[in-house]
Amino acid sequence: MMERKRTDCPALPPGWKKEEVIRKSGLSAGKSDIYYYSPSGKKFRSKPQLSRYLGNTVDLGCFDFRTGKMMPGKLQKNKQRVRHDPFSMAKGGKPDLNTALPIRQTASIFKQPVTKVTSHPGNKVKTDLQRATDQPRQLFWEKRLKGLRSSDVTEEVLRTMDLPKGLQSVGPDSSDDTLLSAIASALHMSSVPITGQTSVAAEKNPAIWLNTSQPPCKAFTVTDEHIREQEMKVYQARRSLEEALTADGLARAAENTRDLLEGKTA
Repeated sequence: MMERKRTDCPALPPGWKKEEVIRKSGLSAGKSDIYYYSPSGKKFRSKPQLSRYLGNTVDLGCFDFRTGKMMPGKLQKNKQRVRHDPFSMAKGGKPDLNTALPIRQTASIFKQPVTKVTSHPGNKVKTDLQRATDQPRQLFWEKRLKGLRSSDVTEEVLRTMDLPKGLQSVGPDSSDDTLLSAIASALHMSSVPITGQTSVAAEKNPAIWLNTSQPPCKAFTVTDEHIREQEMKVYQARRSLEEALTADGLARAAENTRDLLEGKTA
């Protein structure tokens, strides 16, 4: 059996009711449960439910859910608890001045402190720049680009570029298409010079010694002759484009003149 007592709650807006349900029998006899009812009759079983429903209309920071009263002393105790909480930086509290390093949670016969790494230039503590800048990358991720081909508006597959003879692939997939996609991706995404795999060990066992920041190809060197050849190709391509644009402009001008003359004679 249970006894129910419903009263008004002055700490909440008008119309809110507080209900106390006292248990009369069983192992929990004498204990009570607290519920709140909105003016529309909606039932609330906890303070978080009440806070989500009221939102910013009522400040429930010092509201005691069991008594139904505002208790400023409770809010002050919560502030003191947050102030002494070592993890209170994210909550707006004072910083934790304890400089002791945490202990690794690993099975060991002795305690191993965690190595503190910082990138501050004036700090004498060990700095790990590669860990701070480079993100983990899947090994042989270039294989996902295998079989991808681009096409024009007529859905005709475009012919891929021919790689120079000096570029030789390293790894389980030695196709030129995959290597070309990997080099193009490195040129667009990487901020370091593209040199290929400079370690000889990568050719013997690429699964262990492959440098993921470089495309999977043997080390290569770009000479002045290669640069001049590429400049000549770019120059020829620009001249062809210029001639095509000039011819197109002349054709459009002639067509406009012809349309103008036909309009006058008509």
